[in-house]
Amino acid sequence: MSTPRAYVVIGPAGSGKTSVARLLAERAEAAYLDKDTACTRFTEALLELAGTDKDERDHNPYYQSHVMELEYRTLLDLARDNLALGRPVVLDAPFGRYFARPGYLAEVAADHAWPPATETVVIEVRVDSATARERVRARGYARDLSKLADWDAFWKRAQDNPCRWAGTRRLVFDNHDEGITAATVEQLLDSLR
Repeated sequence: MSTPRAYVVIGPAGSGKTSVARLLAERAEAAYLDKDTACTRFTEALLELAGTDKDERDHNPYYQSHVMELEYRTLLDLARDNLALGRPVVLDAPFGRYFARPGYLAEVAADHAWPPATETVVIEVRVDSATARERVRARGYARDLSKLADWDAFWKRAQDNPCRWAGTRRLVFDNHDEGITAATVEQLLDSLR
């Protein structure tokens, strides 16, 4: 059995990460692992039990110090289970907290016991501020209210936090005006063969 790839799709809120990740999972016949789908129910329960706002993440100290790491560890363990079965995975999550650590992906592979030869490919999805803001507004998630309340500050933090991961292939896509199509994803997969 050949060792599959782990595709890590990153980008700020409203960049189109989810659309790109879903297309990629479909075309690569990979398991699609979305942090929000995997974790939102238990995250909201934990935040309510702690007496905090279940919809606030960015400015919630309890979420930042206790819950977020649990979300990512859960997602990465789900990836391990699929990779161990020989199935490629597509991870759909912001990962922004970890961007400053060049060795993060090697740490993930070791800490979560990913198969030794797993190839990790980072897909960075970029978009302009106005397009991202409109997409975030249109999706209407309560957890985005604090982002929208001070969009300029949110966007500046996102832009001031470049991904510094080393030791992986990285592809950057411009997703202005729905720029990523099935054909674009097919070209991506062809370039990785």
